[in-house]
Amino acid sequence: MNPNTNPSEADIELLRQAIALSAQSRARGRHPFAALVADAQGRVVASAGNNSMPPEGDPTQHAELAAAALAARQLMPQELAQCTLYTSAEPCCMCAGAVYWTGIGRVVYALSEHALLGLTGDHPENPTFSLPCREVFARGQRAIEVIGPLLEEEAAAPHAGFWDAPS
Repeated sequence: MNPNTNPSEADIELLRQAIALSAQSRARGRHPFAALVADAQGRVVASAGNNSMPPEGDPTQHAELAAAALAARQLMPQELAQCTLYTSAEPCCMCAGAVYWTGIGRVVYALSEHALLGLTGDHPENPTFSLPCREVFARGQRAIEVIGPLLEEEAAAPHAGFWDAPS
């Protein structure tokens, strides 16, 4: 299956919103990642930037996990199954687990883990896993549709220069 199959115009628009939020996250001094959850009608029900950066951040507060958790506190399981998580970068294995456990039915992402590793290198604040979200989801008992990578150049822009020197 082609990983870029079937993104709609709405998917691209919402993905661009997630990328814009990642730039806002960086402008606030946080890691340049963001995610949002939209319902079946394309209404944004939750969004989050990354809050894993030391010293006050929590390393488990990746944008995807935070947005998925916010959506899960607002929607019923059958509604979550119809939702899509849009994210500026491919969900790591922790975030893919959060998507799975909250019951979100679909993921659309911009920057692949592989491309992200090319941007971050061995930066200590982003020890990137080489584990695509599709592989994590494939181990579960329910299917999660995944579309991506998409718009990688746009998604890489908020990272420009961010990972150059370890903090």
